[in-house]
Amino acid sequence: MTSLDGVGRSLGRVARGIGLAGRTVLPVDTNPVPADWTHVTKVDPEEAKKLPLLYPLYLRHTSAVSVGGSADVTARNTEETFDLLAPASVPVFHEPSGPRHVTPRTREQAELLAIPEVLNGDSESLVGQLGAGTEYIRDELVPDLLADELPWLPGRVSDALADFATSWLLAEAVFEAYIIQNPDSAAAREANVAESDLLSPREAKQHAMAAERHLESELVYLEYSGTFGDEEAAEILAEIAEGLSWSRLWYGGGIDSRERAESILDAGADAIVVGDAFHRVADEEVGVCERAADDLGADVLDSAALDSDAPVSDSPVRAWVRENVAVADSQAAGYLATIPGVSNPERLAERYLTATVRTWLRIRAQSDESAINLRDALGSDVVASLDEADRALVRRSVRALLEEGDEAAGSSASSGSSGLATTHLALSLTSR
Repeated sequence: MTSLDGVGRSLGRVARGIGLAGRTVLPVDTNPVPADWTHVTKVDPEEAKKLPLLYPLYLRHTSAVSVGGSADVTARNTEETFDLLAPASVPVFHEPSGPRHVTPRTREQAELLAIPEVLNGDSESLVGQLGAGTEYIRDELVPDLLADELPWLPGRVSDALADFATSWLLAEAVFEAYIIQNPDSAAAREANVAESDLLSPREAKQHAMAAERHLESELVYLEYSGTFGDEEAAEILAEIAEGLSWSRLWYGGGIDSRERAESILDAGADAIVVGDAFHRVADEEVGVCERAADDLGADVLDSAALDSDAPVSDSPVRAWVRENVAVADSQAAGYLATIPGVSNPERLAERYLTATVRTWLRIRAQSDESAINLRDALGSDVVASLDEADRALVRRSVRALLEEGDEAAGSSASSGSSGLATTHLALSLTSR
């Protein structure tokens, strides 16, 4: 061993020691996942999982948005989902279920890359997937980026940079250690988690401690995927929380009410992850808007009932929503109730459902985006509560639907095309 090798090893030990101290004894939080994220909304790129028309209104209340899913996810629909969410007023990160879902576009748009590691699945779900992902990054993703940016590099230098860049990308990524407790879920099937692989609370704690101290996983995720873990999940969360000191502890599965959200957070979770409850808002609004269009139609437009200068409380659209939608039992209220910071989910759901109907009626009646004023469509009270990023997102979704209608009618889209994939939106002009 040369003296230079010895210096390198000493520096490596010092670096590891500093990192370990930052995670254990120093009064600093070195975890790249923010501690103030208490509610994460998971947006599935699968085209069957739709977005509400005014999705920025709902997502502005969550702490962060995760893009990822277990079935029918591709690089293309993942990129389309990121396009729909950019720019967003909350952080958007990527949780890919396959290596090829990561592309230069998703890397550029994602706040961070969260790589899943299933602790109680087969070895393929942990080592195999990570190995396949590393190979893809080293042999395809990074070389393509280097060829685009630095095509003049000699092959030997390019190979060395590819090795460095691969290690750097993985070092920058967040590793998400999953404990899957619902063997009937798509996530369990992907990771080959069977009934015999389910963990007791103490086993879950041991797995989580190994993930934090050996795998250095920034996240430990207790996943019930589509079903609520209830008292069993609470017991497991309490055990895991006792064993962790640095990793964040998240829970996902069946959260659709304030009571369930609070019970999971009280049990020890740092954040809850909600996915199905959000997508159900989109499914619900299709029926609501179709009924409103049949009941209100052109009469509302002709009577200037959508005028934003009129008090919202006097709006015929608001009156229709109150009379025809059980807001307290709506999917909109259910999703908003899962967010700890939303104090009155029913009142907010009524405002957002009213804004959705108002916007939808205007979209159906207008032939170009310039004729739709956000204050007229959403109502001045809703617009006043939005920041510019959310307003920009709403404008883009409205413009995309209008361009979709133009194309369906045989007209060419405007030169300022939004470029958004409207197939991800629940409401579509071409389905009328």
